[in-house]
Amino acid sequence: MNSLSLEMADCKMQIMLVLCSFILLATLPPIYGWGTDGHSIVCKIAQSRLSDAAVDAVKELLPKWAEDDLGSVCSWADQVKFRYRWSSPLHYINTPEICTYQYKRDCKDEDGIAGRCVAGAINNYTSQLLTSNSASNKAQNNLTEALLFLSHFMGDIHQPLHVGFADDKGGNTIDVHWYKRKAVLHHVWDTNIIETAEERFYDLNVDSMVDAIQQNITSEWADEVKRWETCSLNKTACPDIYASEGIKAACDWAYKGVQQESVLEDDYFLSRLPIVNRRLAQGGVRLAATLNRIFG
Repeated sequence: MNSLSLEMADCKMQIMLVLCSFILLATLPPIYGWGTDGHSIVCKIAQSRLSDAAVDAVKELLPKWAEDDLGSVCSWADQVKFRYRWSSPLHYINTPEICTYQYKRDCKDEDGIAGRCVAGAINNYTSQLLTSNSASNKAQNNLTEALLFLSHFMGDIHQPLHVGFADDKGGNTIDVHWYKRKAVLHHVWDTNIIETAEERFYDLNVDSMVDAIQQNITSEWADEVKRWETCSLNKTACPDIYASEGIKAACDWAYKGVQQESVLEDDYFLSRLPIVNRRLAQGGVRLAATLNRIFG
């Protein structure tokens, strides 16, 4: 593919993102995954931890309009669900109400097709990116999408209610009040906890929240980071570990004490915010570790 064709493809991708963003705002569908800020935080943390080789590879794969900022495209996978309807089941895992996760039992879509869940998607797009060194220019756009999907799904799997109960669709059918506003429990974890933290503690500045989490990574959690990064059996990514942590966090923190029409205020917010911060940190650290293994 010549340089003109590559520029045209990049331009089409930019136009597609703008159009999908407009549709997203216009139709107000349910949102799945960390909100825009949550995904941005995961990717900003990850980008700051990339090796030199991974920095170069990510820069090569990012669309030009991203201006080398991985965080700016981390919500892309949510915005293209209208075009890629097949991708919707790849954002989550449904489990029975027993607070455990098993890949063979749980990683499937509503039609029972195995591997169609966020853990399977992470394995798939990791494998695709491992071919990047031998990929031709013709495959460049596919690898760009693989990077954007992997970056997004690594965030999703660390949102506790993305490994949630099938009966309530990961908290999407549990109606609550976030202070005085109506919400569903899933959205509280996607967005409300993060937005409330930004408003109260960070002057509505997402970069300030990133800085605070980064400080915890190098201080409070410093002794745990190596374990977060490590994959057993020399695997490139370990989504089953992340998913098992997720359903435990969902049971211990997200679902605990919540019923239909519960009013969630300071007691819930202040006790759950450390869990959200930790999962955002783990997502960023593990995304970086995965990309460093892929491109190292």
